[in-house]
Amino acid sequence: MPHWLIYHPPSVYQDTESKDSLAKAITAFYTGVGMPAFYVVVQFIEVPLTSTYIGAHTRDASDKPFIRLVATHIAHNYPNDDAVIRAAGEKFNKLLTAEIKPLGYDWEFHIAETDRRLWKVNEFTPPERRTEGEALWVKENKPVPY
Repeated sequence: MPHWLIYHPPSVYQDTESKDSLAKAITAFYTGVGMPAFYVVVQFIEVPLTSTYIGAHTRDASDKPFIRLVATHIAHNYPNDDAVIRAAGEKFNKLLTAEIKPLGYDWEFHIAETDRRLWKVNEFTPPERRTEGEALWVKENKPVPY
């Protein structure tokens, strides 16, 4: 499951439209490579200005908003190949740049990968990549016996 946490100040992502735009762009990336849409979880977490320190300083309301994005990949991990991992990072950078730069925000992201053997969805072990089970989960857009 790609799980995205979007940490943001109170001045941004307050309306459904701005959240929808980013969540849909992130989800479209993963469904575009064959994952079920329900795998993608995006959570917006509002953080008070006084609770975010960058270089040991907080920002105030007159500063550009700072957005911190943290993604955890569980469903499928990239092979341990520098070129593949850097290319993936660039794909996410382009996606996020298109969504966030026009808004005038500062942002930073990272993606962590965890062992899928420790992952369950509604009691099920998710199907492996490019299997009939995964195709069923894509079709049903929910975890079902396979």
